[in-house]
Amino acid sequence: MKRVLFLTNYPAPYRVSFFDELGKSADVTVLYSVRTEDMTHRDPDWFISGEGRFRSVQLKPWISRGKDPLCLDVLHWLRKDYDAIVICGYSEPTVMLAMAWLRLRRIPFYIEVDGGLIRPDSKLKYRFKRLLVSGADSWLSSGDETSRYLTHYGAKPEKIYTYPFSSLWEKDILPRPPGREEKLALRRELGMREEKILLYVGRFSKPKGMDDLLEAASELEENVGVYFIGGQPEQTHLDFCREHKLDHVHFVGFQKRDQLRRYYLAADALALPTWSDVWGLVINEAMACALPVITTDRCVAGLELIENGINGYVVPVRDIKALAEKINLLLSGDYSGMGAAALETIRPYTIENMARRHVEIFAQEG
Repeated sequence: MKRVLFLTNYPAPYRVSFFDELGKSADVTVLYSVRTEDMTHRDPDWFISGEGRFRSVQLKPWISRGKDPLCLDVLHWLRKDYDAIVICGYSEPTVMLAMAWLRLRRIPFYIEVDGGLIRPDSKLKYRFKRLLVSGADSWLSSGDETSRYLTHYGAKPEKIYTYPFSSLWEKDILPRPPGREEKLALRRELGMREEKILLYVGRFSKPKGMDDLLEAASELEENVGVYFIGGQPEQTHLDFCREHKLDHVHFVGFQKRDQLRRYYLAADALALPTWSDVWGLVINEAMACALPVITTDRCVAGLELIENGINGYVVPVRDIKALAEKINLLLSGDYSGMGAAALETIRPYTIENMARRHVEIFAQEG
């Protein structure tokens, strides 16, 4: 059984599930540099304990600057013997310390990146990022878009290995799209009155595109209910709805996984008009419930998973007119076929397949 070490920031639920699954086939140790109590922007119910199939280690911050602490005790764990060392990301202080130590001792390691978007950098910033990224021996990528990103910063294309990035178990993906009566029954239970339902799921913040979708909602038909799920609206959001008489816009607080799934199953489509997202796992979750998705060209999941007119639409970032037009276009036609196509697109993207692919890569690398 391979001995594998992961260094990551905090125990996100999808990572805990992945480590548990990988722990069935490998001896897995995971180092966390950020404490969950410092993740104040996350609802405590967001975290999960997992099944305990891997060794979990909370590193101690030597210098703590919010979400980016420097943990010197990472060096203690790097001195142990592993068949594979995986560094998740490359830009945090503890990660940079670990990579420098490994390179100095000529110990091979992977950099794993769940998503990446090439941005215009200054020459200095580009060179620094290239220095960090190119220092690995191999790279783990979530798909073509991320592989282009890694190559841009110095990764060797022949040493980039892709995996299906997901937060879904196989059982989470519907065997077939739900019928209309199933949706209507759920809507009655959830108090949804409108004929058609559009979801937004995520933090209530401008960078996630919440304000853009709210503005686009003023151009939608009143029979389209827009449900913002994941937080509490600011007074400006409430004022905007009142001024524009948006009675079909609703704000729903944080929902645990099972309850959130009920909203997905009751809806007709998901909109994620993010300004920049290195992946966007809510897209996986929506597609697993047979929902077509509308997102922006700055969302890696959208670029990897969405085919325009087939299972959703990708619109230019911050283009509110295009966003409203595509929502209206999607919801005015027969979108059941797009939902079915979304379901088939996402079927390979499971935690089980993600773990299997990692096992294959580690075996191939020897």
